[in-house]
Amino acid sequence: MNTKLHAVTDTTGRPIRFFLTAGQVSDYTGARALVNSSPAADWLLGSRGYDADWFREALIDMGITPCLPGRKSRDKAVKYDKRRYKRRNRTEIMFGRLKDWRRVATRYDRCPKVFLSAIALAATVIFWL
Repeated sequence: MNTKLHAVTDTTGRPIRFFLTAGQVSDYTGARALVNSSPAADWLLGSRGYDADWFREALIDMGITPCLPGRKSRDKAVKYDKRRYKRRNRTEIMFGRLKDWRRVATRYDRCPKVFLSAIALAATVIFWL
């Protein structure tokens, strides 16, 4: 079984929220779950997988400015702050730090609940270090 981990981090790259979906499920499912419980923020930096008009509108309604590059298949290009988008590497660094935990990187746990628990344990340590 494969899974996708969707995460919300703060400005320094510390993990705040996680959502686990099946590997073949669209990224929009994770976005929908996390947008409702996202903390107050000015900007949201995300990957191309979260590029959807409804997601951008939901963020704007919440008072959050989206900084999401458009999908390559989009007909009309979407403008976003490229300089600010470079800070997204902090989120990628957080995922790399999670994978320093061998249990998370190799996915010893086959049960999604137990796997998410291992991620939560690793994230707790990462948050304070």
